[in-house]
Amino acid sequence: MNAVGDPVREVHTHRLCLRLPFPEDAEALAGLMGPAISARLASWPVHLLPAAAASRLSEARAAAMAGLALPMVITRREGSPRGQVLGWISASRAEADRSRAVLTYWLGDDFQGEGLMREAAPAAASAVFEHLGVAEIRAAVQPDNHASRAVLIGLGMRPLGSGRIWCAARGREEECEWWSLLRPIMESHLQSDMDQAEPPPARTAQSVSQAVP
Repeated sequence: MNAVGDPVREVHTHRLCLRLPFPEDAEALAGLMGPAISARLASWPVHLLPAAAASRLSEARAAAMAGLALPMVITRREGSPRGQVLGWISASRAEADRSRAVLTYWLGDDFQGEGLMREAAPAAASAVFEHLGVAEIRAAVQPDNHASRAVLIGLGMRPLGSGRIWCAARGREEECEWWSLLRPIMESHLQSDMDQAEPPPARTAQSVSQAVP
């Protein structure tokens, strides 16, 4: 885990660069936000002005420097134009449990359907586990958001069941599905515990004789 004040700078995939946001990203992110995207998100309003986006990015960077979040702008690494802002992916520590982070992600309308988020999400999750040091990443998704559910399934997340989430973008609670991804070492420990809980196989006469020197 990185020390406070030393968040990850960039994460690269085949086509993408995930990086910390800068104030200059505000106009591009505001331009990407629209009704179809905001309707699927809890906290990103549909009418996002560049000034409001800049304030959001400033808060996100401060949270990153404090070790409370890992916010990243999704940009194009390959192709043209290189460096183009495509969307957003971030994880913030849950207030009720700092060992858990909640994942948020979205792409602009023009960049959906290319598998970009399924490429970005695993790289982002690895960075979250490494730099925030959390034991679990969770995500909330609307039950009918099949594209988002596909991203979570591809990430290896497991469904936890239905719940409710406060959606500041619309000023109300909404139904959601919660999904979970354990830190890889935690997953291994759980599997080890399960294996140890199973009764050992009966030892045959052959196995006993082989065990005796």
